[in-house]
Amino acid sequence: MAPPPSSSSTRHIVLLLTALLALASALGGVSAAGVFKVRRRFARPGGEGGGNLTAHLAHDGDRHGRLLAAADVPLGGLGLPTGTGLYYTKIEIGTPPKPFHVQVDTGSDILWVNCVSCDKCPTKSGLGIDLALYDPKGSSSGSAVSCDNKFCAATYGSGEKLPGCTAGKPCEYRAEYGDGSSTAGSFVSDSLQYNQLSGNAQTRHAKANVIFGCGAQQGGDLESTNQALDGIIGFGQSNTSTLSQLASAGEVKKIFSHCLDTIKGGGIFAIGEVVQPKVKSTPLLPNMSHYNVNLQSIDVAGNALQLPPHIFETSEKRGTIIDSGTTLTYLPELVYKDILAAVFQKHQDITFRTIQGFLCFEYSESVDDGFPKITFHFEDDLGLNVYPHDYFFQNGVI
Repeated sequence: MAPPPSSSSTRHIVLLLTALLALASALGGVSAAGVFKVRRRFARPGGEGGGNLTAHLAHDGDRHGRLLAAADVPLGGLGLPTGTGLYYTKIEIGTPPKPFHVQVDTGSDILWVNCVSCDKCPTKSGLGIDLALYDPKGSSSGSAVSCDNKFCAATYGSGEKLPGCTAGKPCEYRAEYGDGSSTAGSFVSDSLQYNQLSGNAQTRHAKANVIFGCGAQQGGDLESTNQALDGIIGFGQSNTSTLSQLASAGEVKKIFSHCLDTIKGGGIFAIGEVVQPKVKSTPLLPNMSHYNVNLQSIDVAGNALQLPPHIFETSEKRGTIIDSGTTLTYLPELVYKDILAAVFQKHQDITFRTIQGFLCFEYSESVDDGFPKITFHFEDDLGLNVYPHDYFFQNGVI
C-alpha cells in the first residue's frame, strides 16, 4: 500500500524498525496464550498522525544509550515513554480489577505503574486516555514485597539477601537515565488480568499474581503530560519480567509473538506458543541482555548486496537487536550506502537535497511501483521483506 497520493512529495530514505517488526511475525492459532491488543502513539511516520523524524532520531539516540548501558542499571535498563512512536496496551491489575495503560517494551524487563503516592506523576495525557494510579490498599489481592524476597535479590542481580535488608523492609527500585529521566518506588504483588486465547480463537479472562513496581517518584520525561502513560510492561529476557513470572507459574510458555501495524497503528502481542499457521523463526543469540538475532545478508530487488563478511558483527558479536521501543532501523554506514545505491539504481535522474541534515528528494508517483523491495535474511533461512512504503519517510508535500 503506497502513501497517500500527492502532486510532489519529499521523502527521506530511512528504514523503519517499526516496519521490520510489523512484518516479522503473524499471529495464527496460539496455545494457551495471553493476548494484549496494542496501540501506537503515531499511526504512521510522516502520514496522518505521523511523527517527526528528528524526534524519532532523538528518542532512539537516548534509548540506545540506555540499551548499551543496561548492565550498569540495577533493573536491567528500563525503557521509558518519551512520546515518539511507541506501542502501548491496556491491562488490568488488582481486585477488583482496575485498568492501566502501559508501554509495551521488548527492551526492558519489569512491569511498573504509577502509584497513589507518586510525586510529580502526570494527571492527564495528550493521548486521549484516562490515567490511573495504583493503590495497593485499594486491592484485596495486593501486598508489599519485602527486600528479603527472592525476586528482590534477582532484580539487583544477586542471589543472596541484599545488604541492610531487615524483615518487613520493602524492596525498593530506582532507575536513572542519561537524559535526566528517572523512576523510583517499591515492588508489590497483585493480580494481573489478561485475555487468554484458546484453540478455537476465542478469548477468555485469565489472571495470575505477578510482582511489579509501584512508582512513587518520576522525573524528566516521565513527568510530561504530552503523551503520558501509566507505566511500562517489559517483555525482556530477565526472570523478573512479567512473561517470565507467568511462565514460572505455569500460566503460559515463555514465548511471545507480535504483529505491529505501521499503517494504521497498533497491533497485537501474544504470550504463548504459536501453533498455526506454521511460523518461521530465527534463533536468538545466547547470553545477551536483549533480543539479538543474526542478520546474514540483504537483497535489494532480488540481488544480494556484496558486503564484507561479518559486517553485522561487532567486537562483542552483539548481532542485531530487535526492540519494539526503538522507532527506526540502524545499520552500519557501509551497509546503508550500498542499500541507498541499489535502491536508486534506476533513478539516476533524481536530485537529492539535504533538509535539516536529512537526505531528501521529490517524487510524485507511487513509491511501491517505482522502487524495489528490500529483503533481510536471518539465520535459519528466514527472509523479511520490507517495501518502499515502509522504508521511505514522507516528510511533507511541496
